[in-house]
Amino acid sequence: MLAIFLKTIPFFALIGVGYWAGRTRFFTEEATAYLTKFVFYFALSAMLFRFAANLSLGEVLDWTLVGAYLWGTLVVYGIATAVAFLRKLDVATAAIEAQCAAIGNTGFLGVPMLVLLLGEKAIGPVMLVLAVDLIVFSSLIVILITGSREGRLSWKILQTVGLGLVKNPMIVAMSTGLFWAAMGFPLPAPVNEFLAILGGAATPGALFAIGASLASKSAERIQVAAWLSFCKLVLHPLFVAIGALWLFPVDTYSAGVIISAAALPVAGNVYILAQHYGVAPHRVSAAILFSTLVSVATVSIVIAWVSAL
Repeated sequence: MLAIFLKTIPFFALIGVGYWAGRTRFFTEEATAYLTKFVFYFALSAMLFRFAANLSLGEVLDWTLVGAYLWGTLVVYGIATAVAFLRKLDVATAAIEAQCAAIGNTGFLGVPMLVLLLGEKAIGPVMLVLAVDLIVFSSLIVILITGSREGRLSWKILQTVGLGLVKNPMIVAMSTGLFWAAMGFPLPAPVNEFLAILGGAATPGALFAIGASLASKSAERIQVAAWLSFCKLVLHPLFVAIGALWLFPVDTYSAGVIISAAALPVAGNVYILAQHYGVAPHRVSAAILFSTLVSVATVSIVIAWVSAL
């Protein structure tokens, strides 16, 4: 446990440095936005493309693994939604809370951290988790919020969802990388080196950007933030573990990777969606801040447990 904790500390220390830079205004919100854009569109995309281009489709596409992760995520999504409805929240707010409860920071935190901590074999399962989050749940929240406001599901909503997927650089990077791998051509050495250098900026850049963005988050609605963090950090990995180890049994290594991915704190892009649609941005920011702080301990515990499977 202590060994795993010491391995995770540098990742969270980078988040802490970013938080300090944002909190002291050494890094302004505008600077953080540009750094995030660089990581999102360039560094992380280069990393994902390079990873995917050096894999085969069979190493990524495992429908049993998809079933295990999807089952656990949907259960937690459903629990958070049910609790939100019991509190008399509207559909849009319930959808935002469910997104906080079930979608982790896989892109910016999970990809760089889990691959380094669990080994390069983790690339395939982590990318599968990221793909499910982006394709299924990013689409679902847009449909729920927009559909509840318009009172119906229209082609315009589906067009918005489809366009959002096509424009997402992480989806584009993974799909084009897998297409390249399927063609059977190895990446030319200069291209591979270029992607390695650019992708190398993803880990420190993403972690620093997470910290700097947290500096502008508020800690309001602590009770709601604590509940959503409990869902994300405890219930989500628990139900994914039930899915991966018993209901949709997969090999223990892959199960450990997706359980670890499920243990990640609330994703930052949930705040972007909440702000864009004007739905409970303050409670989302509090959930991101609270879950990230608590995950310093909980992520280490989960990774230590799955490493012993």
